[in-house]
Amino acid sequence: MRSRYIQLLIAGLLLFTTSCEKFLDIVPEGEIKQKDLFTSASGVEDALYGVYAQMRQTSLYGQELAFNTLDVMAQYLDCYNNTLVTELSKFNYQNSNVENVFESIWTKMYENISNVNAVVNCDLLQNENYPYNIYKGEALGLRAFMHFDLVRLYTDQITVNPNAGGIPYATEFSLKIPDFQKATDNYKAIIADLREAERLLENEGEHTDETYFMTNRKIHFNLHAVRATLARVYLTMGNKDSAYYYADKVIQESGCRLTEATEVNHDVAGVLSNNETIFGIYYAGFYSVVNPKLQQEVSFSSLDPRKDILSFYTEGGEDVRHEAYFTTENKLRLSKLTDIYELNGIASSRPADRVLGINLIRLPEMYYIAAEALLDSIPDRALALFDEVLTHRGLNPYETWPSQATFSQQAINDERYREFIGEGQTFYNLKRQNLPINGVDGQTTYPPSTTIYTVPIPNIEYSNRY
Repeated sequence: MRSRYIQLLIAGLLLFTTSCEKFLDIVPEGEIKQKDLFTSASGVEDALYGVYAQMRQTSLYGQELAFNTLDVMAQYLDCYNNTLVTELSKFNYQNSNVENVFESIWTKMYENISNVNAVVNCDLLQNENYPYNIYKGEALGLRAFMHFDLVRLYTDQITVNPNAGGIPYATEFSLKIPDFQKATDNYKAIIADLREAERLLENEGEHTDETYFMTNRKIHFNLHAVRATLARVYLTMGNKDSAYYYADKVIQESGCRLTEATEVNHDVAGVLSNNETIFGIYYAGFYSVVNPKLQQEVSFSSLDPRKDILSFYTEGGEDVRHEAYFTTENKLRLSKLTDIYELNGIASSRPADRVLGINLIRLPEMYYIAAEALLDSIPDRALALFDEVLTHRGLNPYETWPSQATFSQQAINDERYREFIGEGQTFYNLKRQNLPINGVDGQTTYPPSTTIYTVPIPNIEYSNRY
């Protein structure tokens, strides 16, 4: 079975963009010509662009890990009589179609992790002078980011099961299959990679706009993306002090700001938010993926928002997300991710400063993390942070809401649910807290359990071991 793993590994090196094709030369034996590999800074840059290109595959953040699979599991979306969607929404991980989805996520992610490791371990990156510190920092951050999402999906929640089994943590570009680790060791490795990335990227701001590679750092795994991911990781581990530390650093130092309520409409509609995006992937073709799935109304194919979704946006004032994230002209559609310029056939009129792509980390999440981290220790500060997001979504401060008593974790969860539809984060948030899931039909409740929250590691991973 070793040959199958080699095929997958090599397949992952065939990167999508033309500019990256020169970055690797695969010989028939499956070995890499080291003398031709990463001989210049431009070669390393091409390799990193290739990693980002693979991240936007539909098996990864271009669909399944954004608005499709994870949001079906979060019970945001449905597709009547579509067997795959129906079985996925019921967490039937034994269904063959569902198995295929998670096998593809697993294999494509590890292929891309292999690409990152080729960058991390190349000889040029042993030099920590600029720009090589930037390249290595990005690569290490990406490696941690991708492993973390695999851990969140395929292992038990660490605070529920501290002895949980983990996944292989791949650190080498090699045909050798990495060994499985305990989840605790996975988290140690993720944090180590992120902390080293933070060190290497600490001075990236000194080099902004020096080269094309250093422009628009939002489409690179930048320093603030590293810190935001650390906030995610620490919160998932239950370390609220460290989660707050990093969330606050992003809020204070990233240069991002919460979008004003009057600007929320189309702020993330197929583009990276000029104000809120900490990290996203450039993807000029995202509309072609989103439109048939979310905007069109094709039976057995398009995804429909749950029928009661708008009821989540009716309390606390005039929630601008009601109109910004949904359209109701003919049939209720999730339009949050649909590029309005492309939809209306006026792409040439799109403002030049709008970058097409997929938002992967946005600033509101840092406010939610900080508020949750301070909820028990400094509740007044937690509420102030929470209110910041509310007022930027057109809502009144939370304590003025008629039906609310005291500020609570439930309020944060409800607000997360409203904000992150279409972004693949809600399932992870529910899993992290081991919460029951309210079914897409508005009637079924799925009690928390590992059979729901822990996706089985694909059989192909075990069949390729000997």
